Amino acid sequence: MNEVDAMPLSVEEREKFLAGPHVAAVAVEAGGGRGPVNVPVWYLYRPGGEVVLVTGRASRKAQLIADAGRFTLLVDQTSPTYRYVSVEGELVSLETATEELAREIAVRYLPTEAAVDAHLERIMADPEAVVAIRMRPRHWHSADLGGAS
Repeated sequence: MNEVDAMPLSVEEREKFLAGPHVAAVAVEAGGGRGPVNVPVWYLYRPGGEVVLVTGRASRKAQLIADAGRFTLLVDQTSPTYRYVSVEGELVSLETATEELAREIAVRYLPTEAAVDAHLERIMADPEAVVAIRMRPRHWHSADLGGAS
């Protein structure tokens, strides 16, 4: 990849790209002189809205996001051209997730209704242990390094 050839995405392009069902990497400050925690996540985003993650309340990422009050999300694709969108923003809320929200996110990533149902049965066994993390995007970085396709 040659950053010189990179073309930033328009606001509409970057929001549409982020709204796609990409597996994202979430990064959050880990403290203690360590680098940030950076892990893959499923998420939901609608153009102009908030980024929403559903995860375990006791997970390290949930605890670090609550402590830091902000995080970064990166999504990319490698074909037909290489594109990425990185968005950073503040934590809007961290609250108990509903099964409906967990389902809305899961259907973006799992291939069948049976797989979605099995996933929800596993993660929602203790509904209080599952949180929805909402972030308001503030700082965007994006590029299309493939040129015109």
